[in-house]
Amino acid sequence: MSSSGRKNISTVISRFSKRLMGFIRPRVTSEADAEDILQDVWYQLTTTVDTGPIEQISGWLFAVARNKIIDRHRKKKPESLDNDEIDFAAIFLDESSNPETANLRGLFWKALQEALDELPEEQRSVFVWHELDGLSFKEIAEITGENVNTLISRKRYAVVHLRERLLDLYREIVGG
Repeated sequence: MSSSGRKNISTVISRFSKRLMGFIRPRVTSEADAEDILQDVWYQLTTTVDTGPIEQISGWLFAVARNKIIDRHRKKKPESLDNDEIDFAAIFLDESSNPETANLRGLFWKALQEALDELPEEQRSVFVWHELDGLSFKEIAEITGENVNTLISRKRYAVVHLRERLLDLYREIVGG
């Protein structure tokens, strides 16, 4: 890329960075996601400029940002209660007679049931069907007649609530 091309890109970046970040940030879950998307937009700009001029730079930048936001949402997997450090499923579904495991299992199921009881019915049902009964979102959609994205959203709200409610038990278990 020529020095004039780099200068033009630098000018565009300085001119549009704040506006683009203001557009991106409310549409994603974190500052880090917003920064990643903005970097993706700038990267696409540098690769596109090499192929020829862009007519409406402002419209092009915002269209690319919107597409990157949509791509990010599509790639996100529904949240789960799983944790990479500890295999909670192995502990809580273990049927052995180990007294420590049995105690933890009892504490967990009691805390989970109390937290589930606090959820709206729609969120509780989706969580139970997906996480505990092993149904896919497609199967749940067939049962309820709801859109899969609606079900994913409901489960996400349930997971956020359950994480918050089960945080003390988690800290107790991991010693944190």
